[in-house]
Amino acid sequence: MAHGMRMDAHSGYMDDGGGDWRDAATRYALLPLRVFLGVTFIYAGLDKLTDSAFMSDAGAGSVGDLMRTVRDSSAIPALVDLSLKNPVGFGYAIAFGELAVGIGTLIGLLARLAAFGGALISLSLWLTMSWASDPYYYGNDLPYLMAWLPLVLAGASVFSVDAMLRNRRRRGSGAGAY
Repeated sequence: MAHGMRMDAHSGYMDDGGGDWRDAATRYALLPLRVFLGVTFIYAGLDKLTDSAFMSDAGAGSVGDLMRTVRDSSAIPALVDLSLKNPVGFGYAIAFGELAVGIGTLIGLLARLAAFGGALISLSLWLTMSWASDPYYYGNDLPYLMAWLPLVLAGASVFSVDAMLRNRRRRGSGAGAY
């Protein structure tokens, strides 16, 4: 490294042919996870937004009834109580949050921030909805939380808006032209 700048040969946007297959595998390693989490969170958000039963204060399959059901078994009942003040608003907040996280992750736009949002959603769902799962690995929110962490740390290095913008800035500033 010279002057604290990255001097690697690849652009970070697409495979530019440099390096061996191990280098390419390392660059693309998180892409399947990014696609899976992005598509899953987009689907989850759309599923909630299009389910009129879910976006209700009460009734079978409603967010309100769901929150009342898990209230006493959650790790943080106060968080559930907060959501119960306006269950429909909470349902919309979760649905739009999942959409934003999913889209940001899938296209790689503010990917670390999107992944952090996904981790927060998964953490809040684990502490409320699936906390009482016994054994703990029956609840799916904890594995989702763990799946978001590599993307929080690494971001979206390939096939992403972030990488494209980073590459454009690098070319525009003349970095690496030493």
